[in-house]
Amino acid sequence: MAAVPVLARRIARSGVLPLCRQPPVWGRAAWQPPGLPLALCRAFSNNKILVELDESSGVATMKFKSPPVNSLSLDFLTEFCISLEKLENDRACRGVIFASAVPKIFSSGLDITEMCGKSTEHYAEFWRAVQEMWLRLYGSSMVTVAAVNGSSPAGGCLVALSCDYRIMVENPKFSIGLNEAQLGIVAPFWFKDTFVNTVGHRVAERSLQLGSLHSAPEAHRIGLVDELVPEEKLQEKAAAVMAQWLALPDHARQLTKSMMRKAVLDRLVAHREEDIQNFISFISKESIQKSLRMYMEMLKKKKS
Repeated sequence: MAAVPVLARRIARSGVLPLCRQPPVWGRAAWQPPGLPLALCRAFSNNKILVELDESSGVATMKFKSPPVNSLSLDFLTEFCISLEKLENDRACRGVIFASAVPKIFSSGLDITEMCGKSTEHYAEFWRAVQEMWLRLYGSSMVTVAAVNGSSPAGGCLVALSCDYRIMVENPKFSIGLNEAQLGIVAPFWFKDTFVNTVGHRVAERSLQLGSLHSAPEAHRIGLVDELVPEEKLQEKAAAVMAQWLALPDHARQLTKSMMRKAVLDRLVAHREEDIQNFISFISKESIQKSLRMYMEMLKKKKS
């Protein structure tokens, strides 16, 4: 995709090596089942994401490690896209489990600081990176499983929605949803399309208008997540679901996935530049900037 060189240049400027150019890290950094040769497990790490690939099963785990809340900053999105591209190009990898290394949070969503008080050029670069993340994840040929081990509002919810299967920790204190309306922001059409394809039109319409965050039990009830499990069982369940999906022939599953998702993906590809300009126009409005500043101040007061 056209944005890949931009993402690569962004990584280079930030001083973080692209995942595909990093040598594998051997040893304890890569967990391996007892008795398996060391070479079957590889780990790659950068600033905000840790990727572990078990070549014996063909399953990678991508852990978000950007405390305090795994916000989707420009740097995070860049690392995410390059990491996912690396796995897509690795013939040993057939599936990815996404999880968080930060307790109680999967991802807090888009980084507000990337959208407040910046230049139009920055807004364009940031939004293109958000688009790229979704296009790559929603359109991935691999099996993708979200192991949601904490709250996941807004863009964090989009990451989970873009996966093939979602498992969430059975904790009523954890919530998930596209709550952009609460911040005075309108979720773009491709957020909406992804949500509708998961929960249906009426549930999505009500939830988006109200900016609802759903507790884990409620998210399961409306179909936003597929299963709830105790926290200590999350990784075990994710591995079991992944094994079930990988038991099918890859070509049949991949063609079916493409058939189901292609129209939604093509819609953004066809209107990508228009979507970027719409985002810049919207986010640059003083009323929106004021709302974002107030929200950031509220967050600062909560921290203090």
